[in-house]
Amino acid sequence: MNWMLNVVPPKIRSFLKRETPENLWVKCPETGQLVHHKDLEANLFVMPNSGYHMRMTADARLRATFDDATWTDIAVPEVPLDPLKFRDEKRYVDKLKDARAKTGMIDAVKLGHGTVEGQPATIAVQDFDFIGGTLGMAAGEAVVTGVEHASKNGTSFILFAASGGARMHEGMFSLMQMPRTTVALRRLRTARLPYIVVLTNPTTGGVTASYAMLGDVHIAEPGALIGFAGPRVIEQTVREKLPEGFQRAEYLREHGMVDLVVKRADMRATLGRLCGLLTGAPGVVASQPVQAVEPPVPAAA
Repeated sequence: MNWMLNVVPPKIRSFLKRETPENLWVKCPETGQLVHHKDLEANLFVMPNSGYHMRMTADARLRATFDDATWTDIAVPEVPLDPLKFRDEKRYVDKLKDARAKTGMIDAVKLGHGTVEGQPATIAVQDFDFIGGTLGMAAGEAVVTGVEHASKNGTSFILFAASGGARMHEGMFSLMQMPRTTVALRRLRTARLPYIVVLTNPTTGGVTASYAMLGDVHIAEPGALIGFAGPRVIEQTVREKLPEGFQRAEYLREHGMVDLVVKRADMRATLGRLCGLLTGAPGVVASQPVQAVEPPVPAAA
């Protein structure tokens, strides 16, 4: 019997009742450790004991990357919402409305312009919370717009990738964003401006097969899953047992697919330094090392 419901008067019950936010405590996927949300946010959403890198929203990522957490939003041209009138369990337009209400974003990619360690930069961030960060017409338009902005203003272009691949709700329109963004990135090459990609967990599918693997420098966060198809799909296709963690950032760093594995706490300094080196900014000394996570040393046989 609940004494509060049966003994305490309703007015007093309402006074004693305290609403607890659902995300007050966050559980580490690796160790099960519980961390207070405010402490996790202050630590850039990295679990303090295990070092596990949790996902970040686009706004949180921009705040952590730009100097003084200050930037200017870049508007993205509108695109048709539902070109195929797609419907499965619910209408695609309804899914878009839900995702916009959940994230506060127009689509999966957000753009900003500002400085990183004093170096001017244009940054695009994919938010996995927006329909899995999938690549559709709006996301493709955002990447192209970011490239054009960087080219016009002579800045480095930094892209934080986090995606489950192409957005099936838009069919061929989604797949066409792969060559479209690829062609757009040639403008940066022509202008001799840096394109730096930060691969976060997860980066898969058509995004990996296009602009996420076309950077001048590829950085990955520790433990990030990076690949085209999932591990189970590949194993079922080749009918072979693949190495443990073969699609994780550290393995890919050892085998040359990723240039650096960088902890989130060191990301801004690393990006600022790379932007300075690649643009020939005065005062940036090439002899100083870029902060990176070294790959593990294999055990002796």
